[in-house]
Amino acid sequence: MEIGLIIKIGAIGIIVAVINQILARSGRDDYAMFTTLAGIVIILMLLIPKFAELLSTARSVFNL
Repeated sequence: MEIGLIIKIGAIGIIVAVINQILARSGRDDYAMFTTLAGIVIILMLLIPKFAELLSTARSVFNL
């Protein structure tokens, strides 16, 4: 796994956590939840191509 991808995931996690805390403290819990869900979706969009690449590699290794 590329180190750049790990750094991107960490940065997104930190940004989402900070925004979530700010929104939760200001009483906007619904927006905080949507921010968390948006962060999860963004990270999944980054990981899905890597997961597809992993499955492709596993298929070629085991000749499936």
